[in-house]
Amino acid sequence: MAISMVVSEKTIDAVVTHQFDSANDAVNVHKSVEISGFGKFYFNYKKALAQYNKLLVIKRAYENMLLDENITDTKRNAVTLKLQIIETSIKTLKPKINEPESDNRGMEESSSS
Repeated sequence: MAISMVVSEKTIDAVVTHQFDSANDAVNVHKSVEISGFGKFYFNYKKALAQYNKLLVIKRAYENMLLDENITDTKRNAVTLKLQIIETSIKTLKPKINEPESDNRGMEESSSS
């Protein structure tokens, strides 16, 4: 892309990184992001909570596997790596599911007359 547009890779990287950071901020603040030409995407609290609980179960299973003294070093290293990935996912989801659930789909609450 940088060659065809005669723009440095550093500039392209900065623009793409900024776009992803902005989209991530929008999801964090508004629980949704709209990408022109693709549609509007919403953060689904119920799915996130289910995924979080599933990750906790997997984490416990990996931790139990690591307690096994008969596990090979190769298997131990693989499980340790998978555990680190699971823990990162848990850390990412936890703040999002600890916030109160809300539906911010551009609808205003109607006042009663």
